[in-house]
Amino acid sequence: NLSAFHDRADKFLNEKNVVTDFLGKLEEKTGIRKKILAVGAVSLTGLYLVYGYGAALLCNLIGFAYPAYYSVKAIESLSKEDDTKWLTYWVVYGVFSLGEFFSDIFLYWFPFYYAFKCLFLLWCMAPMSWNGSQFIYNRVVRPAFLRHEAAVDSLVSDLGSRAMSAAENLTREAVVSNTFILWLHLGTLKQVWTLLV
Repeated sequence: NLSAFHDRADKFLNEKNVVTDFLGKLEEKTGIRKKILAVGAVSLTGLYLVYGYGAALLCNLIGFAYPAYYSVKAIESLSKEDDTKWLTYWVVYGVFSLGEFFSDIFLYWFPFYYAFKCLFLLWCMAPMSWNGSQFIYNRVVRPAFLRHEAAVDSLVSDLGSRAMSAAENLTREAVVSNTFILWLHLGTLKQVWTLLV
């Protein structure tokens, strides 16, 4: 299994993309092989996630930047499969972020929290069929969604009609109030005009 990971890493380092282009230029300037540079960058990032200031920002960038880039590429491609993959990631990321919002004050105090969070997000975006977003979506999100879909649809429909009604009332009140204000201004202008003439 370790050799499969090693082969996958070698394959990634030989692909043409932004990261490998940057590592190639760095290799040319320093004479250090791309593989060593990549291991060093991953190690430094890991250490920073454990000990560095701003680990939350770095972790969120890792969980956002790569998936956002590949989501745009998926939108621009003709394949539907990659769209589904990245939509699944974003649904799981949203559920995770919502849960984290309410529990972050407690989780923040756990040692290595951001390192584990980053590993979790990397698992969710990993380019394999059993990645975290597929696993969590199929085991947690989808069953919960299917169980509550009708109730949520009804709630959303009800909230939509209430919002539309409130917007119509506000518009109607604004028109009436602006008409009244205009009427007052016209009355004042008429009085001023009669004083001048």
